[in-house]
Amino acid sequence: MRETYFGQMLSTDREAALFSRRAVLGAAVAGATGAIAAPSLASASSAVASTSGKGRTLAEVAREGLQRHRASIRETDVIAIADFAAPSRAQRFYLVDLAGGRASSHLVSHGRGSDPAHSGWVQNFSNEPGSNASSAGGYLTSAYYSGKHGRSQRLIGLEPQNSNAESRAIVIHGAWYVSPAMARQHGKIGRSEGCFAFGDDSLEEVLTRLGPGRLLYAGRFGISA
Repeated sequence: MRETYFGQMLSTDREAALFSRRAVLGAAVAGATGAIAAPSLASASSAVASTSGKGRTLAEVAREGLQRHRASIRETDVIAIADFAAPSRAQRFYLVDLAGGRASSHLVSHGRGSDPAHSGWVQNFSNEPGSNASSAGGYLTSAYYSGKHGRSQRLIGLEPQNSNAESRAIVIHGAWYVSPAMARQHGKIGRSEGCFAFGDDSLEEVLTRLGPGRLLYAGRFGISA
């Protein structure tokens, strides 16, 4: 797990100022009412890098997620971003604290259906039952429960491309195959059946800070943090 201030990840003072909680939420509300056109996930996925070759900032992706889904979420103090443009060995899951101006990053699995050869990279997304793949899009975090993986959290898909999240049992849970040691030894971590799986070093923080009613936004974003 790595923690940093937003200012360390943003390229200019102006961009840092835009990422205040008021600015982000204000843009999200405007987008929800039609004042700002929310980008499609296709455009989000294609905008992985700018013409200068640099990736997108965490601020840009957070603003985009809130613009798309502000009307569906109750809590806006913390949001989560899963950047599946990065390999599984990277800390590509971000807990973004809008109130405190900080973010922590964590290892997270992707579905084996998204990476059949176990290369460590997401090759595709799927919403189909039985695909065992990861799905892109926005999720609403829901209730905690205790299941075969221990303490876990349910997720509700907010878009057509992840609308089967509940019926597919796509959740947040812990897994033995996610750890820094495994990432170092194998250059990748294990795969889930489409769930967001975390190691013991991250799971408790993710579940505690990402309580019910918040946004988890997943896709290929190409964040340069």
